Amino acid sequence: MNTQNTMKKTGDFIRNSATLKIFSIGVLVLILLIPTSMISSLMRERESRRSSVVEEINQKWGENQTVTGPFFTVPFKSYYKDKNEKLKFNIRYLHILPEKLSVSGLIFPQIRYRSIYEAVLYNTRLKINGNFTIPVLNQSDIDPENVLWEKAVFSLGITDMRGILDNIVISFDEKQYKAGPGLKTTDIASSGVHCLIPLSPTQKESAFSLQLNLNGSENIQFIPVGETTGIKLKSDWPSPSFNGSFLPTTREITDLGFSATWKILHLNRNFPQFWAGKQYKVKNAAFGLKLLITADIYQKSIRISKYALMFIVFTFAAFFFSEIINKNRVHPIQYLLIGLAIILFYVLLLALSEHINFDLAYILSASAITALITGYSKGILKNNYFTLTVFGILIVLYAYLYIVLQLEDYALIMGSIGLLIVLSTVMYITRKIDWYSLEKDQN
Repeated sequence: MNTQNTMKKTGDFIRNSATLKIFSIGVLVLILLIPTSMISSLMRERESRRSSVVEEINQKWGENQTVTGPFFTVPFKSYYKDKNEKLKFNIRYLHILPEKLSVSGLIFPQIRYRSIYEAVLYNTRLKINGNFTIPVLNQSDIDPENVLWEKAVFSLGITDMRGILDNIVISFDEKQYKAGPGLKTTDIASSGVHCLIPLSPTQKESAFSLQLNLNGSENIQFIPVGETTGIKLKSDWPSPSFNGSFLPTTREITDLGFSATWKILHLNRNFPQFWAGKQYKVKNAAFGLKLLITADIYQKSIRISKYALMFIVFTFAAFFFSEIINKNRVHPIQYLLIGLAIILFYVLLLALSEHINFDLAYILSASAITALITGYSKGILKNNYFTLTVFGILIVLYAYLYIVLQLEDYALIMGSIGLLIVLSTVMYITRKIDWYSLEKDQN
């Protein structure tokens, strides 16, 4: 009989011990990290799928565009002696950048859909003009008499040639030249258009102008090849992201669109106005903008999923303190079902946001999970006060998470303040609980 009583007391202690309950809740939280991780992987897989579909659309329209130039590529003879002391020469290329470069244009964005995915495309109309000055080569290692000025090539680098919509006609010193595909060399740009425009070392300054009708996707960038480079762009897209090596000197962004102006000097970059061969990499000086889709549901969903652990812990804490304060008992299986319901919120949010507005999807998902957990707590505890408490906690948590999501730049400080408030509240509510007495009561 004594053995049976001892075993009964031991079983009651195991079932009712606060310490063991906390330990079992901790184990459940660790177990729930597995489906949480799987959901995060699902979000990244859907994002990757979206990226592949967008890339396929971009390839057919025109990919990210980088405009380099214009610039001149001029062949010259580089003499050397072979092993027999016989004088020979190789053809090398001198690259000359414009003294002044001005680009102005309009960007006309549009959104294309495939299934549930969307891609941001654009058409841009650019006016490019400026002037060239023949450099003084006496202080370089290039003999001016070895330069083949009559074979100079006017070049313009364009990343994706499929985006060119109209023939490119170059006005140079009041003469018209029609550009053809390809570049003389890939020293400065990997692809683009060119035309043969003879130069003369005696000419002082030559003006040029051209128009470019170009399709692209998301990004458009420029290389500041002018000794003075000025870029001015306008669009009705309300959410540009300026990127690259240089930010606009002036910009204006409204709900109706944006305008931006860049002014860059040759002193701001790491290459000169002329050189030979592949001595410099001009791509590092690229700058421009990206047409953002502000409602990127996958980035938002991934950010929200990082708070899953906090939601599980706070909700479990509410049920645990109900056990302590109201002497109710919640089985570990019930804790597990509540945790799975919290995780289901992120799946619902992802699935709904792919078809409807993200904010509406958030409200519907949060409402469904709040109703589910609140109704379940009413069913297992039969306590109206605690049911309202759980309902209030979930409302506050989901509202707080939504605010943090909107205040991206202040997410850390908002998160810190929120945790401080929660911890202070828990400490206040449990300040009179004698945890040792709880263990003694079980003996």
